[in-house]
Amino acid sequence: MYAVIKTGGKQYKVAAGEKLKVEQIPADIGAEITLDQVLAVGAGESIKFGAPLVEGATVLATVVSHGRHDKVRIFKMRRRKHYQKRQGHRQNYTELQIVAING
Repeated sequence: MYAVIKTGGKQYKVAAGEKLKVEQIPADIGAEITLDQVLAVGAGESIKFGAPLVEGATVLATVVSHGRHDKVRIFKMRRRKHYQKRQGHRQNYTELQIVAING
């Protein structure tokens, strides 16, 4: 069984037992959270789509850890204008362990 969920402005296809890195969620490590924005639920050949969300479908997940992704380097330059700008960014994330899919 799998589900398509929406969190942090992105969509993810998840199944029970998977680990997933999503945008940071304010929850303690070890806490169990419920993701209720489920866009689709599928099992084998059958699939149920929501319009936009599937009624009564939820995904249970446990917070494994919090961290930061690798640095993304931004470099801007205008040739012959003596302009160079360097910038870096590290995005925070929350790692989730999918426990169960209800729906």
